[in-house]
Amino acid sequence: MMIPAIDLISGEVVRLYQGDYAQKTNYEYTVQNRQQAYADAGATVMHFVDLDGAKDSTKRQLETLKTVVNHPSMIIQVGGGVRCEDDVKQLLDLGANRVVIGSLAIKQPELVTEWVKKYGSEKIVLALDIKIDAQGNKTLPTHGWIEDSGVNLEDLLAQYQDAGIKHVLCTDISKDGTLAGTNVDLYTEVCAKYPDIDWQASGGIGSLDDIKALIHTGVSGVILGRSLLEGKFTLEEAIACWPQSNTKSSTKGDK
Repeated sequence: MMIPAIDLISGEVVRLYQGDYAQKTNYEYTVQNRQQAYADAGATVMHFVDLDGAKDSTKRQLETLKTVVNHPSMIIQVGGGVRCEDDVKQLLDLGANRVVIGSLAIKQPELVTEWVKKYGSEKIVLALDIKIDAQGNKTLPTHGWIEDSGVNLEDLLAQYQDAGIKHVLCTDISKDGTLAGTNVDLYTEVCAKYPDIDWQASGGIGSLDDIKALIHTGVSGVILGRSLLEGKFTLEEAIACWPQSNTKSSTKGDK
């Protein structure tokens, strides 16, 4: 399925290039209007990133988020600076269906696996940004890709599988924000190795052909951010090129 993504700073729709706050693009859309346009186009899941909260969890954009999380027809997943259980509870209490956890999921997997068990596998999404070296090792940098965690993908997932993790948003950071195509080989590999996980592919989608290239990888969702905001194609076109047989059930019943 297609998962439209909106990044927020000070309540405004933005995109960062390669995760760099200094390379920010602002868009002339309100988040509420853009969300409704995506819903009208047929989106059933939507992804929000609170970039203010990512920098400082005390500055989470709660007033903006509460206007978008309780949508009648879409599952809403929200991330950005989740650093403790109170952050998870705050977003779930606000109305988010799923909480997206990035750096903490890598640095403190024992803690986050407890949350998966406590809140349920439908409520937690791991956001894993992957750096692939010349030898093919998949390491997981954290904190805006500036810290080397020393953790690789396979070792981390081994810790989460027993907890029943279901949703993983996976980004090849060399592709993020580039519109230059996605890492088909990466998604083919992880989907084959971890078939019980619903993988969300993220980064590099710039054309409908980039989406079509993912059809046979096994991913359950494709994150679409900059490509939609800049009109590379419409969400309707993206949904139409994705076989319905590849779309796993996602309804508000997951809430």
